[in-house]
Amino acid sequence: MCAGMLVLQAVVLFLTGVVTIGMTDIGAVASLSLGLGLAVLCVLAAGILGRPGGYALGWGVQVVSIGLGFVVPAMFFLGVVFGGLWATAYFLGIRIDRERAERAVLEEQWRTEQGAEHGAGPGSPASGDTPEVS
Repeated sequence: MCAGMLVLQAVVLFLTGVVTIGMTDIGAVASLSLGLGLAVLCVLAAGILGRPGGYALGWGVQVVSIGLGFVVPAMFFLGVVFGGLWATAYFLGIRIDRERAERAVLEEQWRTEQGAEHGAGPGSPASGDTPEVS
């Protein structure tokens, strides 16, 4: 989910670079460089989310997006919106990972209990004494 948010944000940040050309005194090259640089940063962050520092870079992108509001005031709003989406995806992802881990433990406990209750009687694959099929 976080990677998806960053890719969508990359599009918005690139387009922000285009918008800054007409709304600020920053030159066209600087504006496009800013937008393209931030878009590349988003895609890079999305690509390294599984590695150490990946999520920290994602949070950094959110701070920069909100800070971009000092250049283009509309980015205060868009930065907060994407920051909220990022935070939701981040914390929901943590919750999902925790619940998956809990489920894996419970499933393993269930399998262990089922194996102990039913045992490995004759003809079961665990006994090694399987009947031949003719």
